[in-house]
Amino acid sequence: MRPALLRPGWPVGALLVLYPLWWALGLGTLIVFLLAIPMLIHLSKLRPIKLPAGFGLWLLFLIWVLASTTMLRYSPPGTLRGSASDRLVSVAYNMSGYVAATIVLLYIGNLTEQQLSRNRLVRQLGFFFVMVVIGGIVGTFFATFEFTSPLELLLPNSVAQNAFVRSLVHPSAAQLQEVLGYTAPRPSAPFGYTNTWGNCLSLLLGWFVIGWLVRTSGRRRLAGILILFLAAIPVVYSLNRGLWIALGLCAVYAAVRMAMHGRLVAVALMFTALAVSIVAFLASPLTGVVQARLDNPKSNNIREFTTEATLEAAAVSPVLGFGSTRAATGSSQSIAVGKTADCQRCGNPTIGSNGQLWLLLIAQGFVGAALYVAFYVRSAWQYRRDRTPIGAAGWLVCVLPLFYMFIYNALVIPLLISLISIALLWRNDQLRAAEPNPVPAT
Repeated sequence: MRPALLRPGWPVGALLVLYPLWWALGLGTLIVFLLAIPMLIHLSKLRPIKLPAGFGLWLLFLIWVLASTTMLRYSPPGTLRGSASDRLVSVAYNMSGYVAATIVLLYIGNLTEQQLSRNRLVRQLGFFFVMVVIGGIVGTFFATFEFTSPLELLLPNSVAQNAFVRSLVHPSAAQLQEVLGYTAPRPSAPFGYTNTWGNCLSLLLGWFVIGWLVRTSGRRRLAGILILFLAAIPVVYSLNRGLWIALGLCAVYAAVRMAMHGRLVAVALMFTALAVSIVAFLASPLTGVVQARLDNPKSNNIREFTTEATLEAAAVSPVLGFGSTRAATGSSQSIAVGKTADCQRCGNPTIGSNGQLWLLLIAQGFVGAALYVAFYVRSAWQYRRDRTPIGAAGWLVCVLPLFYMFIYNALVIPLLISLISIALLWRNDQLRAAEPNPVPAT
């Protein structure tokens, strides 16, 4: 018998289960690129390589991402001028993210049940959810916790202090921001940004429910319920209004899905638990945090400004876009306001940074954005009839990115989770159909 580290499927476990370790080492998101290499080597030995439904759309999207780099030297009206070489780092990062996530999708989809079972992958995704919750708890109660990672120590100081690089290699528990009118912590561990934390939490929620509440019993189920209650604390303190809305959509989806399958008792129990949770929430200090966030929609003006700037710039190159994001001239207050040495955040916001859709429009144009959306829509349509628990959780992860693309960027970990989920749906669809008495797909 081969050692576990040599068996097919090991890179997936190393990525999901050991992610907190990679984060502490300063590798975090970068580990996705590294572990994609052994996955690619495995795929290179397969003949033929199976492809999921709609992969042609995704392949066209990747081609469009590459083709859009021909526009890097151009600066649309309303943006700061710059050279193509100045933009190569962000382009290489984005391209690497798309390609690495694609490799993971094909790798998982081409593994057999013996090499990496669906149940094992569901458990790994559920464990990742637990790690995200723990990171959120740490970020809520130990907001100033941070340390210099080993990778960070190896980098030149000028590189390590770059804001983008720092978000990748410097482990910190939370982002300290003045969202409420005063400095408040927003949990982000084990990621660089709070929005990434919230995005990943909701994408992983369905897999956690399957692994800890549906396909288990006894102490593990009780532990799962406790973890969900604990998750509510960083969810509130994250101040992520988009996450709050997404979790509401998840609850509605779960209720509708159970009702359609005649599980009315489960729906009643779910709403009872929800009612109890709401009463407990209203009696807790968390109510004040939510109200304060709703009373301080500080980011609305910035989002409106960058969205308008994105649409104006995208209209100049609607087919290919400009290959990457651009820095806007001025700010939401005035065209004359810009960054200074004393105020790096006073102006010139990055257009395309406030949501995956806006990133695609400025970087790959309307055609590239349409191909990206079409792949998710095609995947959701392909697996819409899967009545299994994997089908329920996976279909939700096909749809949530279509909501999040208006407010959060998907690169790299959220995109990775969504493509892993599609790979699980794809595997489940093939193996379920091959069973002697498959679950009806109606």
